[in-house]
Amino acid sequence: VPPTRLCERLFRDVVVLEHGKQIPNRSLTERIMLVFYAGNKSQDSGIAEMEELPVPHNIKISNITCDSFKISWDMDSKSKDRITHYFIDLNKKENKNSNKFKHKDVPTKLVAKAVPLPMTVRGHWFLSPRTEYTVAVQTASKQVDGDYVVSEWSEIIEFCTADYSKVHLTQLLEKAEVIAGRMLKLSVFYRNQHKEYFDYIREHHGNAMQPSVKDNSGSHGSPISGKLEGIFFSCNTEFNTGKPPQDSPYGRYRFEITAEKLFNPNTNLYFGDFYCMYTAYHYVILVIAPVGSPGDEFCKQRLPQLNIKDNKFLTCDEEDGVMVYHHAQDVILEVIYTDPVDLSLGTVAEITGHQLMSLSTANAKKDPSCKTCNISVGR
Repeated sequence: VPPTRLCERLFRDVVVLEHGKQIPNRSLTERIMLVFYAGNKSQDSGIAEMEELPVPHNIKISNITCDSFKISWDMDSKSKDRITHYFIDLNKKENKNSNKFKHKDVPTKLVAKAVPLPMTVRGHWFLSPRTEYTVAVQTASKQVDGDYVVSEWSEIIEFCTADYSKVHLTQLLEKAEVIAGRMLKLSVFYRNQHKEYFDYIREHHGNAMQPSVKDNSGSHGSPISGKLEGIFFSCNTEFNTGKPPQDSPYGRYRFEITAEKLFNPNTNLYFGDFYCMYTAYHYVILVIAPVGSPGDEFCKQRLPQLNIKDNKFLTCDEEDGVMVYHHAQDVILEVIYTDPVDLSLGTVAEITGHQLMSLSTANAKKDPSCKTCNISVGR
């Protein structure tokens, strides 16, 4: 029998059972390919069963910081000794209110050698402070050819990274000190608002300005944003006059109060943040808190404390029996006072300058690319 006829006889019935239906018009080559396909498929299935790895479950996240966390999980002991690596799928949680035209963050796939759990995941290049993430895990076994056999993915869990710690804020503080510049004298703290604001304070709050929760301006990892309650004041002066500028971003009416009534030896001073808004100007946030007040206790746990007589930003010292105050010339200071302030302690008057809305820092986002005011732990 010719070889070709023999092959036809050997593979004649292959297609009869393809998908349970008879398909007679297959060429000899197609019939041979079907045999090899079926054989390889069966062989692959055997490997998949043999190489099955345990799937991680009951995932736990702990020891969360602004740029690291520990992760652990449970898994069956079956084939556990063959695990050589862990694959971790880390993604920023999608924000329903995010700009749909903005490029999405590239998912981070981490490959780690199998180490005893819990395992620390650290990296400021893919972890940002105060950010929600999703994470899933699979186990893997590296083969001799360099490929991996992997388990199924675990369930997806969510967690949120932490704020900057005192260590991170101290790094920011040190960067801010470099550009603070020389010290200029000041005599008052001031707060600009619209006339309606002061009318409301008089009518509904018994003449006392009340602390409110700080907005989200500044560093994304700042522990005071959205948490610390206080009243915003300015203290910068004009170089040529030594007085507050007549322009303001926040309203045409200004409350002025002598510096000693807010800042004195009975108050503590804390460093809160250092940032810019894609401009040459840099801002330093300071917090003044009466000793032993709730605001003082909040800051004591989270912020670096400054010596009120000796620091690069805002000082209070006694000279010849008189309190003398100085502020840094080359940064714009934003001062948060943590207790109520009665309007009777100062004066309210209309400014003669302009309301420069473009200079407002309300909910301002920090420039993440600025080398002057960023540290390598997220933004």
